[in-house]
Amino acid sequence: MKKVLIAVVIGLTLAGCVSSGNQSLKKETETSVKSKITEGVTTKSEVRTMFGSPAKTSFTDGGKEIWTYELADVSADAVSYIPVVNWFGSSASGTKKELVVMFDGDKVQKYSMSESAMSTKTGLFK
Repeated sequence: MKKVLIAVVIGLTLAGCVSSGNQSLKKETETSVKSKITEGVTTKSEVRTMFGSPAKTSFTDGGKEIWTYELADVSADAVSYIPVVNWFGSSASGTKKELVVMFDGDKVQKYSMSESAMSTKTGLFK
């Protein structure tokens, strides 16, 4: 019985965690990205090798290519587990990481890595 209870608690804990986006950003920080990307030196193929394909590609008016990588790592807040209360809405919080890389030809011209807190709410908790 004790093993079943432990399995249920672990299952409920893991069920409230969601991670979407580029998983290669999971362990990255501004400092770690700075050690990997050098403006004017790092190439497109090196960035693709390190982080995979971008989630979004866009272009500036001058024709420079911009790659965007994103990762959202959230877990359900305690209110989502309260019986009856969770019928009226839910809440989740976590972090969002974003890496934006602008290329001048084949080389990185500029890049930016950011991490911020995020929160989503549904139903009456909006």
